[in-house]
Amino acid sequence: MKKLEELVRPNIWSLSPYTSARDEYQGKDAKVFLDANENPYNGPVNRYPDPLQRELKHRIAAIKGVPADSIFFGNGSDEAIDLMYRIFCRPGTDNAVAIEPTYGMYGVCADINDVEYRRVLMDENFQPDADKILAAVDTNTKLVFFCTPNNPSGNNIDHNVIDKVLESFDGIVIVDEAYIDFAGVPSYLSQLADRPNLIVLQTFSKAWGMAGIRLGMAFAQPEIIGIMNKVKYPYNINLLTQKRAMEEVMQFDRVQGWVESILKERTRLMAEFAKLDCCIKVYPSDANFFLARVKDAAATYDYLVNQGIIVRNRSKIALCGNSLRVTIGTVAEDNSLLEALRAYQQP
Repeated sequence: MKKLEELVRPNIWSLSPYTSARDEYQGKDAKVFLDANENPYNGPVNRYPDPLQRELKHRIAAIKGVPADSIFFGNGSDEAIDLMYRIFCRPGTDNAVAIEPTYGMYGVCADINDVEYRRVLMDENFQPDADKILAAVDTNTKLVFFCTPNNPSGNNIDHNVIDKVLESFDGIVIVDEAYIDFAGVPSYLSQLADRPNLIVLQTFSKAWGMAGIRLGMAFAQPEIIGIMNKVKYPYNINLLTQKRAMEEVMQFDRVQGWVESILKERTRLMAEFAKLDCCIKVYPSDANFFLARVKDAAATYDYLVNQGIIVRNRSKIALCGNSLRVTIGTVAEDNSLLEALRAYQQP
């Protein structure tokens, strides 16, 4: 890996961050707050939240087995993805490389930040080739993105491929593990201490069942986390989000129970979906959704919408022609889907 100072944009490296009022008295037993121009009424939401979410980070550190200073919380994982471009990529000069197809926000954030985005097509089994990824890299490549389990394909990406890129590429490798709780393979968090160029993304949206609070997690060496904290908006995670996440963290066993239920239902739904007349192929899944190739994705999607059932038509994505992405729901929800498709008369 290049020195971090060489990878970070010069203006970001020399940036003097905004100092919030809540940063200045850490470690003191403060009781009267007259520093931040807050309204003294309507507590507790009248006060600005902890800008570094310290209590929540210590709770998550214990669950994930990483130091608290290796954790960043963002407004969804999308904030962390955007920060990667803002920190490392000079607009109009640097570029990022990613597997294709994959999560669309990597490309959207690249476009927003005026950064070239290079797509490396995977094979028909949705597995990438490390040599092709490395061939797409040049001296201005700062970031390589992997999503595993991948979206929309649902499968784990071969760790040998990711490892080879981590060892051969001298920039930053982002491994997005939004669906890792369903994957049945070790998280890259176990490699964090030994990989200075690794950033791992996870989220409260999937296994934790809290997509509505918009809380994403990034894990990296403390030096990288420090730069992310320098660039982010001061109070990026609001008080209500921090409080709701803390409540769920205290009930972690409940999350594990949800994951077990979803995995069991995933096996059943995929097997039943494969029997449908409209289905050509169900791809293997390590996530809380699966990708299925059908005879006419557009017509099937429109039919389901008219039945009040919403799935995702991914037909316009590379390698996903005539494919629907189906999230695992409750047994009752999944039965409604199956019943509707069993009754479906294709045009």
